[in-house]
Amino acid sequence: MSAATPAKPIEPWRQRLIRSLLYGRNVDRAAKARARVGLAMLAFASVYALIGGRLVMFAIGADAHGARRAAAQEVVATARPDIVDRNGAILATDVKAASLFGEPRRIIDKDEAIELLTATVPDLDEAEVRERLRTRKGFVWLKREVTAQQQQAIHKLGIPGIGFLRENKRVYPTGNEVAHLIGLVNIDNQGIAGIEKWLDNQGLADLHRAGFATDRLQKPIELSVDLRVEHALRDELLKAKDKFHAKAASGIVSNVKTGEIVAMVSLPDFDPNNPKEAHDPDRINRLTTGVYEMGSTFKAFTLAMALDSGKINLNSMWDARGNLHYGKFTIHDSHPLGRFINTKEVFTYSSNIGAARIALGQGVEAHKAFLAKMGQLTRLRTELPESAAPLIPRRWSELNTVTAAFGQGLSVAPLQAVMGINALVNGGYLIPPTFMKRSPEEAAALAKRVVKTDTSDKMRYLMRLNAEIGTAKTADVKGYYVGGKTGTSEKVINGRYAKKRVLNSFTAILPCDDPKYHVLIMLDEPQALPETHGFITSGWNAVPTGGKVIERIAPLLGVEPRFDLPPADRLILAASRTTQ
Repeated sequence: MSAATPAKPIEPWRQRLIRSLLYGRNVDRAAKARARVGLAMLAFASVYALIGGRLVMFAIGADAHGARRAAAQEVVATARPDIVDRNGAILATDVKAASLFGEPRRIIDKDEAIELLTATVPDLDEAEVRERLRTRKGFVWLKREVTAQQQQAIHKLGIPGIGFLRENKRVYPTGNEVAHLIGLVNIDNQGIAGIEKWLDNQGLADLHRAGFATDRLQKPIELSVDLRVEHALRDELLKAKDKFHAKAASGIVSNVKTGEIVAMVSLPDFDPNNPKEAHDPDRINRLTTGVYEMGSTFKAFTLAMALDSGKINLNSMWDARGNLHYGKFTIHDSHPLGRFINTKEVFTYSSNIGAARIALGQGVEAHKAFLAKMGQLTRLRTELPESAAPLIPRRWSELNTVTAAFGQGLSVAPLQAVMGINALVNGGYLIPPTFMKRSPEEAAALAKRVVKTDTSDKMRYLMRLNAEIGTAKTADVKGYYVGGKTGTSEKVINGRYAKKRVLNSFTAILPCDDPKYHVLIMLDEPQALPETHGFITSGWNAVPTGGKVIERIAPLLGVEPRFDLPPADRLILAASRTTQ
């Protein structure tokens, strides 16, 4: 008889209920235990993954914040397109430069940071840095465009909350060469003068604000200027300014058929890499911002007006036996001939009396209308934002016509005088000047006829004749068939004309039988030299300067020399009669 099996203890009903809720009925507890361990491991892995993910996000977020800050700064100091001359030579471009910034909220010891920074970068203003770092702002500029050595030294300091952003910095490889044409930018790479300002006005500033003006989206801006010609012109003007002790010197080379400005120099100039120089009032662009009485060069307009009217011809006679008295004013010639002179002699001997009589013969209203048609009575607009309106008499009387006939009492920007002279010699078409490359077809679409072809032929003849026998003889560079007109205008000082303080000009064209280029030379207050025999008029300084310029630039411009050409009456007038 076997022993009886002990009875299984009865489980309290509460434990049965709990076990049933936790494990259910008829479940393998070992399998359930393994499942719980796996679940715990998954939970811990998820927590660690979340922590790791957040760390990665923080790291990426910091970079994104810096990227956003850099992107925001791109709107302020963004990329600008290169500016090149007509042959592709770089006149202005961007380089990357580091700028120092601070994040005041992140700087632990601001006094220590200020002390270290000012010791490392001596040109930092301690008071200004202290003021900026003591704010609660998240970002402040401390110094724009630091050097590589300064950047490395500041990095070594290891100051939290101090960093660098790489900005676009505008540089001008040619320095002073094309300063007045190119202009310059401010610290934020925004154009403030010249072509740089024109670029912003053309929509570049809007692209900056939108963040779209990047290096990849911009093509170089091609100008009409030729850097080689610019250099030669500037070099000769510097020599002339020094030789004749002139207060200033300036010059323009333009294409008479397209209106393109090939070179423009105004001295004294400035280096756009050193913006402080540009603020000197003596360094203005005298060719577009200044307005002047152009003197006898304006006689070209007077004679063209009369010849175009058909009322006179080249052989018409004018009384120059004595001074011309008009009211309380007396008009006289610098080199009086004391006889009747013809129209050709009025030009070649630069007779004020003859020019005044010619203008009076046309009448006040006709004179005003002609000058207006030639673009001399309104402000000239070009790509350069800097321009000045001409100074014209409030009430134009006969006396104003008398004086304006030989270039007094009316002040214009030299560039607009160049535009008008171009029209007189290019066949009679007024073409707006431009500093951008322009094709002959584009120029023809803009051209406006202002004088007859026959009048243009006669003006070319007169200008060539002036180089053969008149006041422009010293600019007659052999082989280039140069023609020109001189101008000497006394400057108004304290309301009176000063005989010893003059503004001299010389306007030349080449070659006269088929003009391609126009050269304007201006010297402000040149002084007499022993070699000028005490004279300060244009023929003794501006004209020889123009000859030297032409001698240097004609080969650069592709003007081939031609020798043994016949005189003007046979080459220009005869050809004109044949075509008519």
